[in-house]
Amino acid sequence: MAEPQRCAWAGNDKLMQAYHDEDWGTPLHDDQRLFEFLILEGAQAGLSWSTILNKRDNYRRAFDGFDPVKVAGYSQRKIQALLQDEGIVRNRLKVNAAVRNAKAFLAVVDEVGSWDAYIWSFVDGTPIQNSFRLAADLPAETDLSKILSKDLKKRGFTFVGPTICYALMQATGMVNDHEVGCFRHDQVAKLARKRTAK
Repeated sequence: MAEPQRCAWAGNDKLMQAYHDEDWGTPLHDDQRLFEFLILEGAQAGLSWSTILNKRDNYRRAFDGFDPVKVAGYSQRKIQALLQDEGIVRNRLKVNAAVRNAKAFLAVVDEVGSWDAYIWSFVDGTPIQNSFRLAADLPAETDLSKILSKDLKKRGFTFVGPTICYALMQATGMVNDHEVGCFRHDQVAKLARKRTAK
C-alpha cells in the first residue's frame, strides 16, 4: 500500500510520521494534554522537534504525566533530580520554566475555568484554516501568536515567545497548517467543522 502524501517535515522517520498523522494539527481540548504541549514546545526552543519527540515518553515519566498540579508543586530537590535525568533536556532554565508555567497555568484555570477556554478564546473557539502549499510558506510566527505571547508573559509564563506560541497553536490544532496536498489537511478541516456544527 502506497504511503499517503504528508507534510514535508514529517520525513521518513516513523515516530515523526505517527506524530504528524495522529497529533499535529488535530484540535485539542483536554487541559492536561494542552499543558503537555505547552511544556514540550518550551523545551524544544533551540532544538529540533524530533529531539523532543524522541524524549516525549521520558518527559511524561519525569513530569508525572504532565499533571499541572503536581508539576506546580515541585520542590528544589525534585528540580535537581530532573536536571540529572538523562531522558529529558537538562536545561535549568527550561526545567524551572516548566514549574513556573505550571503555576501560571493553574492561575489561568482558576480565573477562566479551564485552559481550553482560555487558549481557544484567541481563535474564538474555531481553528484557523490555512492553505499553504509548501512547508517553506509556513510562518514562524503571526500577529496572533504575538498577541498570545504577550498575554502569557503578562501572566508570568516564560519560554512563550511568538514562535513557540505559533508552534503551540499548530500542534494543538488552533491553526490547520497541514500542506494542502497532505492527506491530513482535509481530515483536520472536517474535524474543525464537526466541532463548530455542534
